[in-house]
Amino acid sequence: MHGWRRARLTERTDQTATGRTLRFEVPRWPGHLPGQHVDVRLTADDGYQAVRSYSLAAPAHEDAIELGVQAVPGGEVSPYLADVLPVDAEVEVKGPLGGWFVWTPRDGGPLLLIAGGCGVVPLMAMLRARLASPSDEPCSVVYSVRDPDEVWYESELDAVDGSVHVRRLYTRRAAEDSERAAGRMTERDLLDLPPPTGVRCYVCGPTGFVEHVSTLLLATGYAAGQIRTERFG
Repeated sequence: MHGWRRARLTERTDQTATGRTLRFEVPRWPGHLPGQHVDVRLTADDGYQAVRSYSLAAPAHEDAIELGVQAVPGGEVSPYLADVLPVDAEVEVKGPLGGWFVWTPRDGGPLLLIAGGCGVVPLMAMLRARLASPSDEPCSVVYSVRDPDEVWYESELDAVDGSVHVRRLYTRRAAEDSERAAGRMTERDLLDLPPPTGVRCYVCGPTGFVEHVSTLLLATGYAAGQIRTERFG
């Protein structure tokens, strides 16, 4: 297990009204796998410390890491990271952490990524790794959000090449050009995806969303061993 490392904030990018991408420089970063996360530790002037976990949003690249942070109203850490921590300020990070919810191009085979809200962050690391590889295996992204204003990585998802199929589902207010009415994901939303045979499924989002999607996947023919999940909340 790696100990705590100093991490300097180099860039902050808005994703939604409350979601941010934070890019940090971490000297001697050991690298990580798509799907892993880090612990972030903040230390106040009086010595009080708070630690939270955040997913890595991009594959490893030298000494830089990219985190997705959703500001939670009344939260102790996320609002500070999202909107207050100055560029060039330092925090501490520990990681990379997690070895189950990971995917690399070496794993091969068809890939299905299903995200709820900011749960798209670790799946984006997998998608970026997939797009950077020479693989032509089928890859589908099903992304569920409450309304169009809550889509992370919108322009990047719009620009993916034809080997990746991206589908957005809206649960409360659909986009004007959406052919699907707003509502919770159903079996119908999964039926026209590539056949389940050999597909690796990764599902990330709030606990209720992950449990619901896992049930749908099993009902549409996916085996439990094909499904890996990560949840929050």
